[in-house]
Amino acid sequence: MDHTTPPLVAWDGRQAHLGRLMGVALRRFDERVLSLMARHVDVPLALSNLAARAQVSAAHVHITRHLPMDGARLSELARSAGMSKQAMGDLVDQCEAWGLVTRAPDARDARARRIEFTETGRAWVRAFQMAVGQAQREFEQEVGAEVAAVIWLGLEAYASEYR
Repeated sequence: MDHTTPPLVAWDGRQAHLGRLMGVALRRFDERVLSLMARHVDVPLALSNLAARAQVSAAHVHITRHLPMDGARLSELARSAGMSKQAMGDLVDQCEAWGLVTRAPDARDARARRIEFTETGRAWVRAFQMAVGQAQREFEQEVGAEVAAVIWLGLEAYASEYR
């Protein structure tokens, strides 16, 4: 038996493939991160309540993952997250309403605006970093340290071809 490709168990292969498994794993990981953030002491109560009621989604995490701490233009943020400028603009509008980010003048171009984290947003990022660390530790406990290391290295090698 060929050990490089697992056997397909679905009736036509549309459900049992690596991409689907990675997607399911990503959704599970992001849901766990948001769950941990909802209970984090540094996250303002209003944001905790939004996260606990699933009003904050993995899409909102794109801003947390991709916005540099010193800010970025909307187009840069959208490109980094692999989203359209319009879709990212909608997320930024929501995050601005929640007090996570603000739009500030761009010192290099008076016509442009930069998206920057507020102090609340910086607390959100700290909570995100702690939640990701906890979710990674839980993943390692669930699958074992050796399997987690192989998955990490494999995904890192696979993703490096995309960058």
